[in-house]
This record gives sequence, structure tokens and C-alpha cells, in this order.
Amino acid sequence: MDPQLVYTSMELRQALQEQQGKIGLVMTMGALHEGHLDLVRAARKANDVVVVSVFVNPLQFAPGEDYGTYPRNLDQDVALLSRQGVDVVFAPSPETMYPTGQPQITFQVGPVGARYEGAARPTHFAGVAQIVSKMFNLVRPERAYFGQKDAQQLAVVRQLVRDLDYPIQIEAVPTRREASGLACSSRNVYLSKPEREEATALSRALTAGLQVAAATGSAAHVLEAATSVLENASGVQTEYVALVDPNTMEEVQEGQKITATLMVAARVGRTRLIDNTLVVLGPR
Repeated sequence: MDPQLVYTSMELRQALQEQQGKIGLVMTMGALHEGHLDLVRAARKANDVVVVSVFVNPLQFAPGEDYGTYPRNLDQDVALLSRQGVDVVFAPSPETMYPTGQPQITFQVGPVGARYEGAARPTHFAGVAQIVSKMFNLVRPERAYFGQKDAQQLAVVRQLVRDLDYPIQIEAVPTRREASGLACSSRNVYLSKPEREEATALSRALTAGLQVAAATGSAAHVLEAATSVLENASGVQTEYVALVDPNTMEEVQEGQKITATLMVAARVGRTRLIDNTLVVLGPR
């Protein structure tokens, strides 16, 4: 059965009135891949109703970023979602979500979003918080699903839920990878064939960090191992390698006993990529 495709807030409300039970929400910008579908499958297993939003949110793109060229193919996305048993697809226009253009009430995300992706893309997380909050208010889900691949976004959303008292359970879904180890991303379409091979350096850096963490538990040694892989990789410009608390995004200290997030960001050609994995640190 095809999902109900709606474009406005009024149509969404009407569609949800026709549904019964607990709602699971998956927010996307379209250009769906297996990573997105993993989120949908997780939502389908645990909820009576699954709502997927498809919206390329202009507020989370800075000037000069790829808002205009970001891949869009709603028909293809809906076909993929139909095969996963999605109930409602909400595909609003920017004018629907932001009728006055730039909203007057906006977000300041604080320390959890200040560094790493927040430093590289200063307006990004304010835009994420804006659209996530609006979608939560419109859909009113019991659960919302986010990919572990965007680890800092996940931390920002969890902080948003805590600070604004949303009665919503945030579910993190593991990163889906291609056979090469490259994390699934809508922006992978920008990569040439040689660049796709070069981009596997990110996952190789994470694997190196995981191996060193298992052997030593040392934060410094993990960072050294991951950084070495990226800096010796052809065609890769490293932006950052970091070990952080997954909830606060604060740097992990040497000797600290914690399951930390090892995060990497790099450019391959003209494409900016991020990836991460959880590593267990502390005295062995």
C-alpha cells in the first residue's frame, strides 16, 4: 500500500487524524539510501504509524554550501518508502515550513553544538533545531529516529528534547556502510569513482582507532592512530579528528573510563564527509 503523500501542515494533520496508535518519525532531506531505510525499518518495527518527512531544510545550509545542488528526487524516495510500509510522507516546501522566510524565533544550541560541525558550519545546528522542533510539534511522535552517523546532530537533538521537555524517545540507529566501509551518505553522489576509494580513509581511520582502543584504552593513542591514517591517505584533507563524550561533545581526557565517540571530518575532492564510531576507553 502506497504511503499517503502530503505537502502542507493541514494535510498532515488530516492524515494523522486518520491513523491510530503510536507514531514513529523519521526526518530526512530526501535522496534516500539504505542508511535512511534502516531508520524507517526500526520505526516500522516499534510503532503503529510511521511518518517520514522529506524536506531539504534551507536553514541548516550556510551561504556557499550545497543547498541548491543537494540531490532531490521525491518520486524515487516515495517508491522506496512504499516498499518499507510507511504510512505518511510529509514533503513540505520551504514556504510551507517558513511562511515569512526567515523565522523570528530561532535557536541557540549552546556548547553541545559549538565545536566540530558547529565550528565548521556555524548556522547548521540552529537550523537543525528549528526544523526538528517544528516537526516534533506537527507530528507529535512517541519516538523519533536518527542515524548514529551524525553523532553531533544526535547529541543536539537529545539536548533539545531534554531542555524543551518533549515527551519523545530518541532512538539512534547504527551507521549503514557500503561494502568498502564508506558510510552511506546522500552526498556520496558527489564523489567520482577514484574519490570513493579515497573516501574509505575515513572508515579506515575509525577502524585503526577501534583497534588501538581495544588494545590500550588510551585516548591519545586512539587519536594518533586515526589521525595517522587520514594524514597518510591520498586525496584526503583532514578537518578534525576528535574523541568526545557522545552526550556533551566535550573532549575525553587521557585515562578517562568512557564509551566515547571517535569523530572524523575530511574533504575528498570538493566533498565534505563525516564519520564516527564508538570506542571504549580507560585503563586496561
